[in-house]
Amino acid sequence: MSTETIQWLLKVLQPETTLGSMPGSAALTESTRAALLGLDPEVYRDALVQMRGGAKAAADALLADPEVAALVDRLPLREGAQIVAFGDSHTADPQSWASIVAHLLAARRPAQMLSLTIRAVPGETTTHGLVRIGEVLARQPDWILAMLGVNDARTQGPRPSKTLVDHRETARNLAELHGRIASETHAQCLWITPPAVIEARVAAHWGLTRFGVRFRNEDIARVASAVRELGGTTIDLFSSLGVPPPGELLMDDGLHFTLAGQTRIALEVVRGWSRASLSPQRS
Repeated sequence: MSTETIQWLLKVLQPETTLGSMPGSAALTESTRAALLGLDPEVYRDALVQMRGGAKAAADALLADPEVAALVDRLPLREGAQIVAFGDSHTADPQSWASIVAHLLAARRPAQMLSLTIRAVPGETTTHGLVRIGEVLARQPDWILAMLGVNDARTQGPRPSKTLVDHRETARNLAELHGRIASETHAQCLWITPPAVIEARVAAHWGLTRFGVRFRNEDIARVASAVRELGGTTIDLFSSLGVPPPGELLMDDGLHFTLAGQTRIALEVVRGWSRASLSPQRS
């Protein structure tokens, strides 16, 4: 099995997150997770270590640029701030943009004791997000970095007539999430639009075609528009990465990001986040 295939499995199929709400999820040992993916435990372990190490190396490479280091310094974070990255497989990826940002904060601002927790489940839509957001809100974080909605735009089969979630329902779901964050926490929220895909790669990929998965950028564009309409600080990946994004940023499936792609997203997030203002503390 190729390295690309193994990494794709670890990005897309994560039993520990998809089954995380089950009472027995703690029993999912590393060997069990590997078996569920059809991988040898040692191969699984080595791939996970390599991918996580890649995220740290990417952060180190970004910080070698003084301009990026200055952006990290300017992020509007108080000492001890708690940050939650909330999303789907783009965020759950072992070498995700969120993991890279966590390494950036740890390396550049260690004395401030900042924490970044990732709460992301591959394949989930904004409807699933409505179910999971309660656990995030209970943490009472200072910042929520939210990147979800691409799976709302997913279609099934060769001639689909609808997306998994209608774009009007997506807008209602996002507004509900936005409202709950505002009313139930003091958190500031950074909304991140889903990026475009390379449609031809999606349609030809062995793993996605097995499940009849398709994506159209015109559908993702509607989700991105709904995110922008929330207002506030928004990172518009759909626009900044291009339609479609450069091929080297995406894996062979045209949907999930390579380490280079995740690094680019992390940079876009830090750039946009550094322009946000720290709101006054509320009692």
